[in-house]
Amino acid sequence: MSEKASFEQSMSRLDEIVSLLEKNEIPLEQAIGLFEEGLDLVQLLDQQLQGFETKVQELMLRHQRQEGQDRES
Repeated sequence: MSEKASFEQSMSRLDEIVSLLEKNEIPLEQAIGLFEEGLDLVQLLDQQLQGFETKVQELMLRHQRQEGQDRES
């Protein structure tokens, strides 16, 4: 999966991988490949979530600063 995939696309693919692995009906080699892909997706999703969290914190801080400036005016 491309690193440009949306968060939702990556989550969907991870869900698909989990479902495939839970069925336990695929050859071991394929299961290992899917497991590796899943780990890569987890890392990518974690990075995206951290970025989202940082963005939300920045927005909240900016809003608080603007609110403080508005009160001073």
